[in-house]
Amino acid sequence: MALSKIPSAGFQDNVKFRNIFINGDMSIAQRGTSESGITGSGYYTVDRWKTSISSLGTWTQTQSTDVPSGQGFAKSLKLDCTTADASPSADNVLFFQQAIEGQNLQYLKFGTSNAQQLTLSFWVKTNKTGTYICEIINIDSSTSVSKSYTINSANTWEKKTINIPADTSNGFDNDNADSLRVYFWLGAGTNYTSGTLNTSWNSFTTANRAVGQVNLADSTSNEWYITGVQLEAGTTASDFEFLPYDVNLNRCHRYYQFIVSGTGKAIGDGGAYSTSNAWSFVHTKPFRVKPSIDIVTGTNYYSFIGNASNSNVSSVFLEGNSSENVIRVANTSTSVTQGRSYLLATANSNAFIGFDAEL
Repeated sequence: MALSKIPSAGFQDNVKFRNIFINGDMSIAQRGTSESGITGSGYYTVDRWKTSISSLGTWTQTQSTDVPSGQGFAKSLKLDCTTADASPSADNVLFFQQAIEGQNLQYLKFGTSNAQQLTLSFWVKTNKTGTYICEIINIDSSTSVSKSYTINSANTWEKKTINIPADTSNGFDNDNADSLRVYFWLGAGTNYTSGTLNTSWNSFTTANRAVGQVNLADSTSNEWYITGVQLEAGTTASDFEFLPYDVNLNRCHRYYQFIVSGTGKAIGDGGAYSTSNAWSFVHTKPFRVKPSIDIVTGTNYYSFIGNASNSNVSSVFLEGNSSENVIRVANTSTSVTQGRSYLLATANSNAFIGFDAEL
């Protein structure tokens, strides 16, 4: 059979990569599968998803295998409250979010008369029933829209679908910066709930962002799961777009790349340019922008290996000549031989290295 006649397994070219989110099935977790004692904001487990907390409880976040039955998912994200806060202060927040580059949003035609509506769909499970808020923010125009959904049954996977109106007035910058954010609110103080829920595109108003939101942080019995998160053009939710693992991982690598962890793992080769300083090249895939380095700080976590001898490294940092494509790591060593080639490696079971170019 000619290649052009081979069926396409139900996929059409014009709907590939229809999900605006990356890692919506929570399958990629380069940083690790569990993090406890979370009280602040950061990327903790599943790639591309950031947990934002401001003085609203203490949390454990895990990549879970609890998923909706028969839907094809293998992983979900779980947030578990370990220290409660039943009376949040006015400025306290708790939400789960992803940020999107503007250049990935141009086909939505926002800011024109042809702007497309969006549909957000996801699977969610929690013991705490009630009203929750999803907020969509256009960072470039400081406009937003918030929509509510209801958890009807405790400890039951439910699929939610939210329609988001088109915005004919404000578009997105065509660049690699943060243009669109989607927040899944889980708790909020009165600064964010005292107004009227902003259900159409309007100028950003803090008091209207999360009106009606329940407080997931009010009990240590509370937990929240999510998976199958999809944002797409159109007025109806299509089936979740599953991507091959390698494709999904490669998309995540644009924003974060974990290199190695543990003892005696090679990081990169290079050489000494003085008796106490050296550099190493670390081979990576291209990043969105020049990344920052993600390492364990302190002495004796890394070492130079060369000429049958090791030299402890007191600090590791990103060298100024690094770019989105070539990562050069500089090091301060206790003793190296100028002009000699060395291999930079981990020297402690807790050592690791990664690079971060998140939005």
